[in-house]
Amino acid sequence: MAWLVFSYSLPAQSRSSPRVAVWRRLKQAGAVAVAGGAQVLPARDESAETFQWLAQEIRQANGEAVVMRVENFTGLTDAQLIDLFQSARAADYAELEADLGRLERALKSKDRFRLPEALERLRKRQAAIAQIDYFECPAGTPVVARLAQIEQTLTPAPPPKAIPSAAIADYRDRRWVTRPQPHVDRVACVWFIRRFINPQAFIRYSLQPEPDEVTFDMEPADFGHQGNRCSFETLRLAFGLDDDGLRALAEIVHDIDLHDEQYGRPETHGVLAILQGWRLANLTDAELEARGLVLFEGLYTALLGKAEPTPRRAKKTR
Repeated sequence: MAWLVFSYSLPAQSRSSPRVAVWRRLKQAGAVAVAGGAQVLPARDESAETFQWLAQEIRQANGEAVVMRVENFTGLTDAQLIDLFQSARAADYAELEADLGRLERALKSKDRFRLPEALERLRKRQAAIAQIDYFECPAGTPVVARLAQIEQTLTPAPPPKAIPSAAIADYRDRRWVTRPQPHVDRVACVWFIRRFINPQAFIRYSLQPEPDEVTFDMEPADFGHQGNRCSFETLRLAFGLDDDGLRALAEIVHDIDLHDEQYGRPETHGVLAILQGWRLANLTDAELEARGLVLFEGLYTALLGKAEPTPRRAKKTR
């Protein structure tokens, strides 16, 4: 697995403020320290940008900084490095859980006037942690579920809005685009497109859609998250395809993508473990797609219970 290593020094006589600023930026980026004080992040574009900007700031403060890409460390395995990240994020989630406990106790009081503001602050903290939770620390799942439960207690969710119907014939020859490094929701959507709309569909991975491309699981998206529905659920309902296999797949994708444990299907944890393994393997978009197609086709067939499933039209699109 590839890693980015950031090493820096500031003049001994420099004021403490640059040191504090660098420490805060590294903490915000989710970097972990290894022997010798070097800071490490997984080799991703956003990580490289973070380190490069920080290096520029250090040089402006008359310090020195270097960013290196390494494939492995002597005496330190990838698994040990990942454990460092998991431990750091577990500590972050533990601090958040303590505040969640206080908020949950406050729910029992009659005065709930400021609780929505407190919930929003905790949601922002959770989102900030999730952004640097590069290896999906297990401690994050119960935090998301507790936040969702508190929100539901404070503000019962309105009925989900109807999703406009879409005809397969209108999309069979369209070009599609979604974000790079597809995870569960995007992989499931790709499988759906190739399984039910067009096996040879042109699907591109980019943050910038081109004119006339159909966007999915990105912002904004033609087929994206709708309320408490993931993009795969939106696609299934929009095209009106409905059978036991598709419904079960949608529940698995929903729980992994939204972290709310709404359905709790037994297959969910196994699918998540496979997807996490692919992420650690640093696969390309094409490799993730190819493996995802096999995974979801096998799941669909097993969940449906027959070799050649044919989905029926859903009675209603809700």
